[in-house]
Amino acid sequence: MRALTLDTDGTLVRTTRPDPPLTRPDDVRVRVVQTGICGTDRGVLTGKFPAEAGVVMGHEAVGRVESTGPDSRFAPGDRVVINPTLYCSDCHQCAAARFQHCVNKAGTEVGLDRDGSFADYIVLPERFVHPLPEDMSWNRAVVVEPLACVLNNLDAASVVPGEAVTILGAGPIGLVTAMAALHLGSGVVLVETDPLRRELAGKILHDLPVSAPLTVTDPDGAVLAPRSRTVVDTVGSLLDTALELVDIAGTVVIMGFDDRSRVTVQPLDILRRGLRIVGAGDYNAPSFPRALALAEHLPLERVVTHRIPLDEYERALEVIGVTGHDYRGAKVVIVSDDEQ
Repeated sequence: MRALTLDTDGTLVRTTRPDPPLTRPDDVRVRVVQTGICGTDRGVLTGKFPAEAGVVMGHEAVGRVESTGPDSRFAPGDRVVINPTLYCSDCHQCAAARFQHCVNKAGTEVGLDRDGSFADYIVLPERFVHPLPEDMSWNRAVVVEPLACVLNNLDAASVVPGEAVTILGAGPIGLVTAMAALHLGSGVVLVETDPLRRELAGKILHDLPVSAPLTVTDPDGAVLAPRSRTVVDTVGSLLDTALELVDIAGTVVIMGFDDRSRVTVQPLDILRRGLRIVGAGDYNAPSFPRALALAEHLPLERVVTHRIPLDEYERALEVIGVTGHDYRGAKVVIVSDDEQ
């Protein structure tokens, strides 16, 4: 099969691999139809996040079941979406239903140290494969996994309908967070420094059927006062900004991944203002079925601005700003030959 793997120099290269084998009785081999490029993938390719050389990258995937082990309930041809946040079920974190914090992650991080979805096929145990509604388009379904992450982080913030949420960053995750928060009845202030992204966000979100207010602004916009009870940093390097914008007794959620980010905070300020700083991780297992249900009501496909064939992956790297250009879209998706 074709696959995009991480080279020893940190670049993405096209290789040929054997089709991944079925090794467990409940394994499911999925022919990948679409796979999104995540901010984490971009972080690996720009040196902001670690991954194992030689791994097949990618983890946001939808496709059709190609074959299964004898114990699987799936059948060839079934439309599915994968849950790439694997867990062991046996450790003390899993016993407490904190599956996203499973302590036995080594070798199970899809697209980072376990082969992922930038390929023709991916194999996972059945519990990490979910059936898709027949009437849900691939273009919408490919954003279900990011939506699951968003729901977990909004849950961690205890977002209350009617309260304002400030979202830092209008990338794909920021846009999906805005959609979900608006659907939940929150007012949203979406903060983005890049003019192109601000304009794109306005086009994607402007006519959503919600009653709560939406504002897209830059960090100097006067709309940032008053402060919000919830601030979500979807970039992963803006904790200092988030602490400036959060209200008394508010919550800051660190959602973006940036291994290089460092910030100095004043503990007394956090104490006096009664703040919470939360790291929720990817998502817990129950978030995934919720995301599938909510996806029926959100136009997630609007977030996908580029669909690029696997063999033209270098063009995708240009669009996401890995190879010398600014990021020129929102969600970039790699599609199979069958989708051309």
